[in-house]
Amino acid sequence: MTRFLIRRIAVTLVTLLLVSIVVFLMARVAGDPRSLLLDPWATEEDWDNLGKELGLDKAVHHQYWLFLTGLLRGDMGDSFSERRPVRDVIIERLPATLQLGLSAFAFSLVGGMSLGILGAVRRGGGLDLVGKVIALIGQSAPTFWIGIMLIFFFAVRFEWLPYAGREDWKSFILPSVTFGWAVMAANLRIMRSAMLDELDSEYVKFAKAKGVPGRDVVWKHTLPNALIPPLTMAGLTLGSMVTGSLITETVFAWPGLGNLAWRAVRHADYALLQGVVIIFTMAYLAAALLVDVLYARIDPRIRLG
Repeated sequence: MTRFLIRRIAVTLVTLLLVSIVVFLMARVAGDPRSLLLDPWATEEDWDNLGKELGLDKAVHHQYWLFLTGLLRGDMGDSFSERRPVRDVIIERLPATLQLGLSAFAFSLVGGMSLGILGAVRRGGGLDLVGKVIALIGQSAPTFWIGIMLIFFFAVRFEWLPYAGREDWKSFILPSVTFGWAVMAANLRIMRSAMLDELDSEYVKFAKAKGVPGRDVVWKHTLPNALIPPLTMAGLTLGSMVTGSLITETVFAWPGLGNLAWRAVRHADYALLQGVVIIFTMAYLAAALLVDVLYARIDPRIRLG
């Protein structure tokens, strides 16, 4: 298990290094930020002085080295548009994104897996039909449309929930459901399919023939073997959900990293954009590493391989 973890951590670090190179180069392609920071009447001396202040007068490889060593110290540079350190801006927005992402992830995981298991166990029944309808809406309807419909009915028509902002616990319900519905639909379909495959397998038929109670067949024999596909889906979506969604944050005026990334693009603030993307990447890689570890705990064949 130790060797398995060392290999996975090494791959994660190399991936993070490669992503940092790509992010650094792509941010430079977006344009020179001095064209936005200086007014049209700025002199060439002003242009050169600002370039020295921002480190743009150095070679590209030197700029990347400063960027990388700064990351290792926790220094992501200064935001041109916010006029303060990128780290402070991200720390200010990060709690809102984490709260929204984790609440949406919990909703999608619990709702999707529960409905998937019940739909497979009671195949063709009422719960299975309800799950199919929920999955169909979640995977076919655009996220912004779901958000607008939820706002219309629950915030405007019935006035049960707030339509925007981040205040008390009620303000989390609509954006979490909007953000997590599509993922819940995917979890539901994958969980149901995996459970049906296991329920139709020979070892399950043998257990039923031996007189093993139905509840034990489902929870002790079928479910552990059916968890790998849903766990893969959960790991892939966890990274994206904890880093926020631009659409959901825009619809509900949520002050998270999704909106921050869009602002960085609009203002050509490559220091801020680099910091946000690096945080996004770290979240994805941490989620992937967590899934690998869970794989190894659930199925010993993976870590032995």
